[in-house]
Amino acid sequence: MTVSKSETVKLVSAEGFEFIIDRKAAVVSNTLKNMLSSSGNFTETELGEVNFPEISTPILEKVCQYFYWSLQFASGKETEFVIEPEMTLELMMAANYLHT
Repeated sequence: MTVSKSETVKLVSAEGFEFIIDRKAAVVSNTLKNMLSSSGNFTETELGEVNFPEISTPILEKVCQYFYWSLQFASGKETEFVIEPEMTLELMMAANYLHT
């Protein structure tokens, strides 16, 4: 099965690591939703790619996990989302930026 480019989004961490996730997961974030659906000629809208020079790879990975967990939770699957204590501050800052 091939997935069209419009169904996925590429998120790039500060270190350049790329996460390819489903667009429906990415738009859990209001910030990403706005970036990806803008009517202007923005790179994010055109390419479906968003760079996060301020978010490290481990934090962006956890954010991506949260997007998928949130979709499952919204569909009625209530499971626990575990956050390692050492990630808490950086995750809170990323969540604030992403409006998640």
